[in-house]
Amino acid sequence: MIKIGITGSIASGKTTASEILSRKRGPLFSADKEVKKLYKNKSFQRLLIKKFNIKKKTNVKNFLKKIILKNKTSIKKLEKIIHPLIRKKMKDFSRKNKKKKNLFYEIPLLVENKLMKHFNVIIFLKAKKWVRLKRFKLKGGEEKLFNLMNNRQLSDTKKIKYCDHVIDNEKNLNTLKKDLLNVIRLYA
Repeated sequence: MIKIGITGSIASGKTTASEILSRKRGPLFSADKEVKKLYKNKSFQRLLIKKFNIKKKTNVKNFLKKIILKNKTSIKKLEKIIHPLIRKKMKDFSRKNKKKKNLFYEIPLLVENKLMKHFNVIIFLKAKKWVRLKRFKLKGGEEKLFNLMNNRQLSDTKKIKYCDHVIDNEKNLNTLKKDLLNVIRLYA
C-alpha cells in the first residue's frame, strides 16, 4: 500500500488535486471534509458550545469564526479539539482500506502537524498568495480570515523541504491535470 499525502497552503487547490489524483486510483481521505462533518455532529456542537461558551441558538461555525477573528489564540484552542478527532478518523480510514494499492490523503496542515512519517509520498500544491486569496474570496471567504489562516501556516519554502513533489497550481485545470498525472504515474 502506498499512502500519498496531498498538502499545500490555504486555497492552493488541494481538493481539486486530490480528486484528480484519487479518481479510479484509490480511496481519498479529506481532512477538510471530515471537519465539515464534525460541525454537523450534534455532540461535537455541544462540546464547542461548552468549551467556547456559545449561546445554543447561534450558528456554531459562524460564531467560532467571529471569535477566532477577534482573538487569535482561540484557533489554537479549537485545533486542540479538532485535530485529535481528525487523526483518529485518518487512522480508521487507513485501517479500513489497508488492502488497497493506493490511499490518498488531503491534509492541509500535514507538515505543520508533523505527519510526514505517515506517508510514503507527499505532494505539495503551490500557488502565489494573491492567486490563493483570489480563489478564497471567490468561494465566499473573507480576506481577514484568509490572512489569519495563511499566517498560521509555515511558508511554502519550509513545507516544500518535506515534500517529494511540488506542483505549481497557478495556471489552468488542464495544466494541473497533466502535471498531477505525470507524478502519479510513478506510483499508481
